[in-house]
Formats: sequence, structure tokens, C-alpha cells
Amino acid sequence: MSSAWLLPEHIADVLPARARQVETLRRGLLDAAESFGFELVIPPMLEHIESLLSGTGHALDLQTFKLVDQLSGRTLGLRADSTPQVARIDAHLLNRSGVARLCYCGPVLHTRATGSGASREPLQFGAEIYGHAGLEADLEILDLALECLGVVGLKGAVLDLADTRIVRAVLAGVPVDAARLDAVHAALAAKDAAELRSVAKDFPEEARLGLEALLSLYGDASILDTARRVLPARLAIGTALDELAQLARHAAEAHPDVRIGFDLADSSGYAYYSGARFAVYAQGASDAVARGGRYDEVGAIFGRTRPAVGFGLDVKEMAQLVPVAAAKAAIRAPGSGDAALRGAVRQLRARGEVVVRELAGDRDDEAGFVFDRAVVRDAAGWKVQGRTNA
Repeated sequence: MSSAWLLPEHIADVLPARARQVETLRRGLLDAAESFGFELVIPPMLEHIESLLSGTGHALDLQTFKLVDQLSGRTLGLRADSTPQVARIDAHLLNRSGVARLCYCGPVLHTRATGSGASREPLQFGAEIYGHAGLEADLEILDLALECLGVVGLKGAVLDLADTRIVRAVLAGVPVDAARLDAVHAALAAKDAAELRSVAKDFPEEARLGLEALLSLYGDASILDTARRVLPARLAIGTALDELAQLARHAAEAHPDVRIGFDLADSSGYAYYSGARFAVYAQGASDAVARGGRYDEVGAIFGRTRPAVGFGLDVKEMAQLVPVAAAKAAIRAPGSGDAALRGAVRQLRARGEVVVRELAGDRDDEAGFVFDRAVVRDAAGWKVQGRTNA
């Protein structure tokens, strides 16, 4: 029989040192977003299931915990992604006619872990722009995403660019049902030429050859020129390649330390994204640490389709990729009830100092702080001095 205090699989407590680091990152990321002009919103954990799954495809449905509301009898969901909620806020609560820049940071819940070491309770940070269809919004989101890596302190970042319009344009005019389409995208993602040939065997030749060409279209910026030669000459493909090139140039100029690559066969989230999309990888991470792109249809179910682009990341996962920060310096103060001592402690705390009053059983070696000073009393009153045993 399992112990009552054991947590479910892929659910974990965050202990003091790591929790302090997670909170520091959360504040830093929100400050970075605010410096770009993004406004904070805090959606609820619980919503009617129809709102949570708007325009997101089947994958999010499988990741969403569901329950019945005892008040209304309707099915509710615990959010697995905050973007549909933010789209609802933009469409019906803010209802702005111009551009809206919104950010958020809060827990989400997944029915299954997305990887062997992944949590089912990520702390999702995200930023989204609504109301601007131009590439300038994509550039701004990409800029902020890469800026956030600097906030975290991640090294060896790799930016991977793709565009869902390319596969969509290759298949334009080809009658294909949902199951076959899923199989095509799965074969492209796995770079499985044999499976792709089998799935697309009765497609028109141009589409079949275009899909097969995509399997080798990954690497540096030179593959964009190759793609123009080997893919069907369609406006949507040309536009997508032009915009990918602009995104890459912008990222290289603004963040020269970031390596940039392309994978034109990668159409992850094809049912969700509507244009350019990106993933960011970093040293020590087994999967992307941030993902984003354009998803113009996300607000359609709310009756107000607006251009939208954004990105998200897991703050707790980010914290695991960097060393735990050194323990914070603190001041130890006597547990005396002396009024003058209480006043001195209040003044120190008002200046931003951590002051810990002594209680019976306190042990400096078990606390999460380094006590390098102490409050002591001399003839002039209470003062702070360095501790000889610190």
C-alpha cells in the first residue's frame, strides 16, 4: 500500500532553495515582459471545457483534466495551457480595437508528462500580442523570448525556425482526411521517408515530391534557397520563406550568441499554429525550453478572430537548468521583546534586509540563509555588527 504522503507521478514539491530561485525567475520574466509593454493578466485555473479547448486541436484535449461542476452540471477543465484563456480575455473582456500585449505566469496541469523528467504541473510563463497581423509582432515576440533566456542565464541557446504554411501549401488542393493528415505530419516529424511515401502514395506528383523534399530541408540558412528551388512555386511558400529569413536576420543581429537553424518539415502543432513558429533549445535541456509562433485562429470560437502571436515556457523547468543561487545573506537578531530592538529590526527590514529573530531550536546550519551579521546591544543601543563565527 502506498504511503499517504507520497505525491502522484510527475508531481513534486519545490523546496526552499529552488522555490526561491523559481520565484526570482518568475519576477524577472514578468519584469522583462513589462519592459516591452506587456500587461499582466491572471486567468482562473478552472473554466468551462469549451473555452479551454477552443481552437487548440486534439492534443490539448488529451492533456486536460476534466470534472463536473456541482453547481451547474457542466463539464469543467483544469487548464493545461493559458493561451485560450488569454484569447478569451482579449476577445470579450478587454475588447480593444487596437493592439493588446498580454503576459501571464501561473500553474497549468497536464494529464500526462510531456517527457520522462517533465512535471505535470508546469509554471507557465507566456506573452502574447493580439491585433497585429504583420511580421513586426512576430519579431517582437521572438525578441522577448530570447531576452528571457538572458534573464534565466541559459547558455548555448539554439533557435529553431519553421512555418506551418509550408506543408499546408504543399498539400493545397489535395483531398486528405484528418487521419491521413496526422500521419503525414507524423512521418515528416520523424523524418521517415518510407512511411511518408506510403501515406502519400496516391497524392498528386507535385505534392508527393514536395513532401519528400521537405525531409532534407533542415540546417542553416542555405536551406531556404534550396527550398525555393525544390518546393512547388506557390505564393504561400515564398512568403513563408521570406518571413523566416527576416526572423533569422533579426535574431542574429539582436542576439549574436544564439545559433539559428531551420527545419521546414517540422509542423508541430499544425492544428494550432497558422504561420511562423519557433522553438528554443539550451544546454542541459532534453527538449525545447520555449516555444512560440503565430496562431491567428485561437480566438475564433469566441466570435472575434484577431491576429495573435506569442510564446510560452515553464519557469520550474528553466530553474532546473541553472545552478541554485547562493544562500542569501541575513542578519540574526535576539529573540528579546525589547521595544528598541523591535524598532531596530523594523528599520533593517524596511531597508530590504532579511532579519531572523532567534527562537528556541533555531540552527544556523539548517536555515536557508547565511547569517553574516548580528544585531547586538552596546552602550549606545542596538546595532548591526559582523559575526566572528559567520
